[in-house]
Order: sequence, then structure tokens, then C-alpha cells
Amino acid sequence: MTIEQKIPERPVISCEFDSDDADLILLSRNPPTEFHVHRVILAAASPFFRDMFTLPQGPEVDAASCSKLSKPVVPVTESRDVLATLLRFVYPTPDPEIHLLEEIPPVLDAAIKYDLSGAISTLRHLLTSPHHLQHSPIQVYAIASRFELDEDAQAASAHTLGYSLLDGPLCEDLKYISAWQYHRLLDLHRTRSKHAQEIIDADNCPVEVKCMQCNSSMYTSHGQPKWYYQWERDAKLELAARPISDTIFSIEFLGKAVKKAGCARCNESIIQCWPWLMEMKKKIDELPRTI
Repeated sequence: MTIEQKIPERPVISCEFDSDDADLILLSRNPPTEFHVHRVILAAASPFFRDMFTLPQGPEVDAASCSKLSKPVVPVTESRDVLATLLRFVYPTPDPEIHLLEEIPPVLDAAIKYDLSGAISTLRHLLTSPHHLQHSPIQVYAIASRFELDEDAQAASAHTLGYSLLDGPLCEDLKYISAWQYHRLLDLHRTRSKHAQEIIDADNCPVEVKCMQCNSSMYTSHGQPKWYYQWERDAKLELAARPISDTIFSIEFLGKAVKKAGCARCNESIIQCWPWLMEMKKKIDELPRTI
């Protein structure tokens, strides 16, 4: 990128970056807008601009052919809104408010392009905020992967475990990541689901659970009581979609299994083996959680 010496004909839309002592104009697209900025601020914030300003410049332009104060002009590819947001991160003013995840990628893309480390750091914190990780972890993972933010992608991958990758709504940000990056996430879910299902498999249980009715001599039932087999089936289906332990060990989930099993005394069996259930939960929680 080089500093142009003449401003092309264009409509100029007023904006807050219009200081008289500015010595450079950044010209945005969509719509074309002049941002009167200070080289010293841009150079301090960005090695990209610092190196650009060290390049030899052409002769000074005639004031009649230029905007106010005959400032050099640098056309940029960013839109007006993206550039305005980015510059507010750079200038010593309050950071702009960004609430939607969709607003982060274009600004982050520009911040990386211009090597604005301070803006990149702030945007990464916004991307991995507790709210976004809790409510939109797959989208956070896609954005982090797109910009090769490995630590952020790892953090997001752990939060995706509570969501079904295949049954949820399509995330538009997945268009911008590679098949390898998406496969890593699928492999995390698949592997964790497989090992979690093995942990709760009735054939692998080291403890034999008993129910006073299911396992009494009158009913001559062998193995685990009815509620366990019902819970095992339901839990494996849940783990196949969302390989986390919180749902399947909840009282509500266990209660539904007892109701489906149809045994009046299986509730007592669950209470008796609660420490063992919590041990299984702990084993699942200890499985790898990130890509």
C-alpha cells in the first residue's frame, strides 16, 4: 500500500475523525468516507503503518486538488463502519461497544491485517467472553479457527460439547474454516462420546447395583436393575449428541429412566448407588475436553 497524492473524486461523508491537526486521510469504502487521522498514533499502534510511513513519499500536492490541509490520502478496503470501529480501538477513547458475534470478524480481520496488537487482544477477549462461549460456542470456534487463534479455538471447543454439532442450526461462520479444522471438532465429540459410553456400559460396571424388587428372588432378575438398563440406553443416545455428564446424571434424567422402567422400588436403588454414579460422572468429566 502506498500513499496517494491526489484524492479521487468521491462523495465525502462527515464522521467524527475530522480533526484539523490530522496529517493523513484514510478513505474507506461502502460508503467512501474520509477519516482524518494522525500518523503518530497509527505508527505507535501498528508496525504496518510505521513501516509504511518510512517509505519515500512523492512531492507535496497542490492544495487546490486536495482535501483540507492538503493531507495525503490512503484508500483502504474496509467499510466505513468497520474502519470507524477499528480506529476507536486505536485512539485513546473508550472502546466501541460490540455486542453481536457477527460484528467481530470484519473488525478482527482488519486489526490483523494492519497488525494492531492492542485491538486484536481486545477483540479476542470479546470473542471468548463467557456469554458468547456459553450461547454460541460453535460460532466462536469457527471465528477463532478462521483467524488461526488456536488458544481461543481450544477454549471454544470445550464449550461445544454441550451442543449437538449435527442437529443444531447451520453456522454461517463455518464457511470460512477448513475441513481439517471442522474435522478436529467432530473428532473431539466422537472420541469423547465413545469413551463416555464405555464408562456407563452395564457390562463394564465393576459394581453390581441391586433393586429390592428387580433383583429379588421372586423376580429372579440378574445383572443390573431395570432402571439402569433404561438409563444406559437413554444416556448413550444423549452422549452421542452431547458428550457431557451434566444431563445424564441429573435427577430429572434419572427419574425419567425410573419411570420408563416401571419398577416401583428402583428409586431406592438410585439413592443407594449415588456415590458410584458420581464416580462415573467424575470419570467422564476427566476425559479430554478440547481439540
